[in-house]
Amino acid sequence: MKLLLVARPFAFHGGVERATAGLVGALVEHGYDVHLLSLRGQAPVPGVTLHVLRLPPLPSAARALALAAAARRVVGRGSWDVVQSHERTLGQDVYRAGEGCHRGYLASDARPRARGLYHRVMLALERRVFATTPAIVAIARRGAREIAELYGVPPARLDVVYNGVDLARFHPDNRARWRAAARAEAGVPADAFALLFVGSGFERKGLRTALEALAALDDASARLLVVGKGEAGPYRALAGRLGVGGRIGWLGPRPEPERWYAAADAVVLPSRYEPFGSVHLEALASGVPVVASRAAGGAELIEEGKNGAVTDPRDARAIARALMALRARRPAEVTAAARASAEPFTFAAQVSGFARIYRRLTDATADVP
Repeated sequence: MKLLLVARPFAFHGGVERATAGLVGALVEHGYDVHLLSLRGQAPVPGVTLHVLRLPPLPSAARALALAAAARRVVGRGSWDVVQSHERTLGQDVYRAGEGCHRGYLASDARPRARGLYHRVMLALERRVFATTPAIVAIARRGAREIAELYGVPPARLDVVYNGVDLARFHPDNRARWRAAARAEAGVPADAFALLFVGSGFERKGLRTALEALAALDDASARLLVVGKGEAGPYRALAGRLGVGGRIGWLGPRPEPERWYAAADAVVLPSRYEPFGSVHLEALASGVPVVASRAAGGAELIEEGKNGAVTDPRDARAIARALMALRARRPAEVTAAARASAEPFTFAAQVSGFARIYRRLTDATADVP
């Protein structure tokens, strides 16, 4: 099957990028003739034919429109069995709503957000995508419900295909390999209760609440490691006001997140809006429990009290209680439960989910006289 995949440039350095790279690699391994349509900056991918869109420098709103129009031109010039887009483009057979709904994201912000030109363009593209694309793929049940409620997409056009995770790269055995060295690098004592926050875009990911939860813990020696890209200044100031500034390791973006999962006792993710969150799967695969937000699709993987907990993303005290309850459990049991909950979510399982959709689409095309 000749598959055209439309996606922004990716590598293995961020959660979304690692998830896309894993899917593309698995599609190739399963025999698909994969063509990748991306922007400048995408590195070659083994087994994949790369098509580069060369857009000029543009403001964000104009760039979104230019990408949609340019992708449509490429789609129209080729002969593809299936076109799958991970971006808000036009002319695809399958749209993977990896970012959820822009409309839902705007509604999740507690502060009124001005609807500038960029947001209006994104909402217009989103309406068109959900109205015209034959198959819509959400990456969690929560996202599927949101798409159905906000845009009226019927069940016949709406599927859920969960992300996959690299179960070899993210593994509990990494603790023996990296835990001591990673803690030493971050200045975390060997016996300290260490929390990990991973995510770029600190406001949406809920870093403020994570800091407040650290301050609310009944353990003044607990530490929080922050991995990701964002403006740290306001959060450093907040940490100082909360009296926990000396207990936080500001690590910035890191290309080796597996080292930091190995260093952690729990991951805390109080996201305000999260269609899924690859960090959930990576942490669980690493044997690390997750205190997740009920606003995140990844919370669907959490079994309360076994491999983590699900809380209100703005309730720091509830997060602190959940963390202390997890700490009271036997570490070996928590590790085993976390790992077991991630093991079904392979890239092969993700490809299988998409394959069912591809067959449905191609069978329907074959039935047309």
